[in-house]
Amino acid sequence: MSIGLENEFGKIEISNDVIAQAAGGAAVECYGIVGMASRHQIRDGLTDILRKENFTKGVIVRNVGDDLHIDMYVIVGYGTKITEVAYQVQSKVKYTLSRLLGMAVGSVNIFVQGVRVTNL
Repeated sequence: MSIGLENEFGKIEISNDVIAQAAGGAAVECYGIVGMASRHQIRDGLTDILRKENFTKGVIVRNVGDDLHIDMYVIVGYGTKITEVAYQVQSKVKYTLSRLLGMAVGSVNIFVQGVRVTNL
């Protein structure tokens, strides 16, 4: 699927994979996020952190009317406050996508798939 935007210069089609890549990139920049996780860990056989090229496996993009709804599956660092990390990710992803696309982001849902110990 893709999102169609139209302006005075013509029409723009943006793929959901591109939106997922942008959302995943914004999320991993936040403090407390170790990385992205697959939304179907058992089926995909991925228990590791997703790399940059696979962010689309950990992000679901839904279009409802003129709003975007994003579901993100993340792994947080041990010792961080999960609610604060989730709030920061929601804020950053919403800001990044609204600036990038010029569309309203209706919701950013965070699903914590695991906790990792980093820097022992």
